[in-house]
Amino acid sequence: MNKLYSEIEKILDYKFKDIKLLDEALTHSSIKINNKHKKVFNYERLEFLGDRILGFVISDLIFKKFPNFQEGDLSILFQKYTNTKFLSNIAISLNLNKFVVVQKGDELEKKDSIMSDLIESIIAAIYIDSNLDNAKLFIENKILNNSNIINVVDKHPKSLLQEFSLRYYKKIPVYTVEEKNGPDHDPQFKVNVSINSQNYAFGEGSSTQKAQEEAAKNLLKIMESKN
Repeated sequence: MNKLYSEIEKILDYKFKDIKLLDEALTHSSIKINNKHKKVFNYERLEFLGDRILGFVISDLIFKKFPNFQEGDLSILFQKYTNTKFLSNIAISLNLNKFVVVQKGDELEKKDSIMSDLIESIIAAIYIDSNLDNAKLFIENKILNNSNIINVVDKHPKSLLQEFSLRYYKKIPVYTVEEKNGPDHDPQFKVNVSINSQNYAFGEGSSTQKAQEEAAKNLLKIMESKN
């Protein structure tokens, strides 16, 4: 059993002081025992706490990283990193489905909701076993996969740029075709987008639309780095 614990702890990059917490975090409520006087702990309570910890950590990260985002954009980004499917994919990528303790025969370890709950219960177990800093490290290193949260709001980059420009400069971005190269059947466009003389960027693409999108993305990155 110690070997099993070591394998899980290696995956998590965290060593538990109280191994019972890890047991509890991995045990689904489908597990029952015959002795009615003996209580079996499962991850439901830990999942409740872990969900709140994950929500706080992700909210804190995106709030600080994107100071110009309004509530709606923050909510879209928050959902990207906390939804059931995303968390389930993380659990499976870490092979945690091999260790969850569930009732045999129902293939519960393949359900997205259970895999998502498992991630959240482990977050809470780490928090209780140590502190918020270690729980945050687990979220950053394992759930976010050692990468910074990126701006992948499900909005068109031109829409995002226009919202930003109107909010802070009271202007609409201006797109200008600078160059068109290549044959008619395979053209390449270079587009400039500008808000003012200090805020501009270029983009290239096989159509003016694609070049405009690329230019908008590039200008958003530049302006984000300034803030």
